[in-house]
Amino acid sequence: MSTIFTKIVNKEFPCHLIKEDDRFLAFLDVMPLVEGHVLVIPKQEVDYIFDLEPELLGDLMKFAQTIAPAIKKAIPCKRVGVAVIGLEVPHAHVHLVPMNRMLDINFSQEKMKPSAESLAKTAELIRSFLL
Repeated sequence: MSTIFTKIVNKEFPCHLIKEDDRFLAFLDVMPLVEGHVLVIPKQEVDYIFDLEPELLGDLMKFAQTIAPAIKKAIPCKRVGVAVIGLEVPHAHVHLVPMNRMLDINFSQEKMKPSAESLAKTAELIRSFLL
């Protein structure tokens, strides 16, 4: 059975797209820790990030690296934190989280529930800073 992320890749479910190429997809988390929380995934469905082929894992991080500066420009923050949890959805993914304090990347805290309109505006803002 395909994951929700595979359904997003296959355009069966919508997302607030940040960036896409032939192997990777970045989109806003619909229940973010903070505004600007982005998920970066390989289009290939692999459950555990360390089961990705080494080249694909490296390229996933390079793809994420192209997005982090745009997040930092769009969402005032000290850093863009990176987390790999891997328990929420059985599809390898990286969280890019704007951070001003350590608690901003605490996954045990209550998630935000932004409106679709708010997410669309945030995605547009981040995309405007992509190089």
